[in-house]
Amino acid sequence: MEVFWFIPTHGDGRHLGTQEGARAVSFAYCRQIAQAADELGFGGVLLPTGKSCEDPWVVASTLVPVTKKLKFLVAVRPGLMSPTTAARMAATLDRFSEGRLLINVVAGGDPVEMAGEGLFLDHDKRYGMTDEFLDIWRKEMKGEQVDYEGKHLKVAGGKLLYPSVQKPHPPLYFGGSSQAAMEVAAEHVDVYLTWGEPLEQVKEKIAVMTSRAEAHGRKLRFGIRLHVIVRPTEEEAWAAADELISHLDDETIQAAQSIFARMDSEGQRRMSELHGGDRSKLVIGPNLWAGIGLVRGGAGTALVGSPENVAERMREYEALGIETFILSGYPHLEEAYRTAELLFPQLNLAPASSGHPAYVSPFGEMIASNLLPGAAKTAAGHREGA
Repeated sequence: MEVFWFIPTHGDGRHLGTQEGARAVSFAYCRQIAQAADELGFGGVLLPTGKSCEDPWVVASTLVPVTKKLKFLVAVRPGLMSPTTAARMAATLDRFSEGRLLINVVAGGDPVEMAGEGLFLDHDKRYGMTDEFLDIWRKEMKGEQVDYEGKHLKVAGGKLLYPSVQKPHPPLYFGGSSQAAMEVAAEHVDVYLTWGEPLEQVKEKIAVMTSRAEAHGRKLRFGIRLHVIVRPTEEEAWAAADELISHLDDETIQAAQSIFARMDSEGQRRMSELHGGDRSKLVIGPNLWAGIGLVRGGAGTALVGSPENVAERMREYEALGIETFILSGYPHLEEAYRTAELLFPQLNLAPASSGHPAYVSPFGEMIASNLLPGAAKTAAGHREGA
């Protein structure tokens, strides 16, 4: 499997729904998280998108030069950017990052936010436009000249002059649970993403998407978006989960849930139904907790537990076909380290997520200025046996 992390350009802190323990998200802070993820062995990072976020393309372009291997999963927004412009942006960032760009296709799920962006198409029409957008985008990324007239988009003589490093284009990631979204994914994308639903629901999605892709003569890979709260023991992990939402009051939860209810996103509806805004219904599966979804849109579930148990849950998803885990935790800088240190040794990771660089300089504080950590016991054993 491969493990990605998250750059929280919409805010970060130690508790949800409060300024208590909150912190500003600046370039310096995002750089810290990106460099930590790069050094720790995460394969990539997801940059969120929407009006509550810093622009992901600008953020990625500032973080590429200060990282070495880290890949950046950046959103294209059909209807908010033209496919030709999006292709040129993707090719440029892929070249300048030397092939470290991944594309997240986001059609949007909040009609109110979309109206503020100047987009007034209903749910299914947005996905119809997304289908046309990807038709054009993929052809241009292949170097073809595009003359295209659809129901929503029209391009005459579109052509990308400077190609991307990755061929035929940077991999396309996409998440969507509606019938319209699934059909777009089956026809166009490389990696289908799901939010962290219980195993049976994820298994059903994978089966449906595998069948839909086969109907188009294609094969998909699969990924999952989850938060993680991992601690040395189960008790510590669940205590940390409780602490994360300890400042949430019923009024804040109700306000958040009313916003989610106006959305036409099938994925958001499924997330909200997992708990219904009820604090007593947050444990929805073994080590799977929906507390974050009380006030956070999008991915609202977390794997909570000891390293051994969280790793076991991840392996269960992996057995269903999940290859990429996009994780996050609050606050994101500290939790990147905690996740790598506690969880990575329990997992069979792809080389890009090996956990630590091959060199150790040093790994842990030296003992008595002469011994590497762990060597003291060996040295003592030699003395006892002498």
